[in-house]
Amino acid sequence: MKAAVVHSFDHPPRYDDYAEPVAGPDEVLVRVSACALSQLAKARAAGKHYSSGRTLDFIPGVDGVGRLVDGQRVYFAFPPAPFGAMAGMTKVSWKFCVPLPGDVDDVQIAAAANPMMSSWAALTVRAGIQPGETVLINGATGTSGRLAVQIAKHLGAGKVIATGRNRASLEALRAIGADVIVPLEESAEELAKSLQRAIVGVNIILDYLWGQPAALLLAAVAGHAEHDPSPRVRFVQIGGMAGPAITLPAAVLRSSGLEMMGSGLGSVSSEELVRIIGDAARAFIPGKFQIEAEAVPLRDVESTWNTKPDRRIVYIP
Repeated sequence: MKAAVVHSFDHPPRYDDYAEPVAGPDEVLVRVSACALSQLAKARAAGKHYSSGRTLDFIPGVDGVGRLVDGQRVYFAFPPAPFGAMAGMTKVSWKFCVPLPGDVDDVQIAAAANPMMSSWAALTVRAGIQPGETVLINGATGTSGRLAVQIAKHLGAGKVIATGRNRASLEALRAIGADVIVPLEESAEELAKSLQRAIVGVNIILDYLWGQPAALLLAAVAGHAEHDPSPRVRFVQIGGMAGPAITLPAAVLRSSGLEMMGSGLGSVSSEELVRIIGDAARAFIPGKFQIEAEAVPLRDVESTWNTKPDRRIVYIP
């Protein structure tokens, strides 16, 4: 079969021949129809993600949309190495497949699955969102952040606050559910003041950035040693687009109601993540979720792997 194949961690995958998978016990074969180029897939293919393997050659891609041998359309995830989703066919555990509704197409679901999962899991499994709560999304102008704004509102958030560097992109978020926007382009001093104002009344923070924006946001959460305890704030770390590490003063934790946690592979079970995709897929049309996606032939994987389009690339085998 034809597939995208990683021959080196230092170069994009090549469109190449690869042996077809053979299903083992508790596995099913999936004929792939669409697979998104996600940050997770790229990081794994470069050997830079904490879940990356170290053995070459392998097929990249952690999830996608396809058909089982009986024709059933499914979302699937976590093919066992060396197989991946960027191929004509792959195999997965039956536990990592979920039937899809018929009212949304393959490309849209493949594009939205991973970013939908990030905020849906963070809000429901990790933070336990309650109706009417205020959610702040740190880094809301990317694909995942934009969906997080929509999903937070769909799951019952009473107010959504969005931060981001591009003011025009931030303003556009108002049309899909953002009630307040906070530009991150201000000076550190002005940004600290803006975040201190924005943080009042926030119950949940979804952080896609880490780095300096997260450090300033955490400083804004810090209490002031008053007699009454500070309000509970659940901070869920999801991505690190602004940096891999921060300095966190101990006083921030002692003086606030801050509860810090992460959401991703390892903090939520793989089986539950797949179930969450099923929930999110069924909400895609009712929730009027929006995502910009571009279908690209898998044979063009090498030339498109490192491009930065304004929409999500979905490979079609």
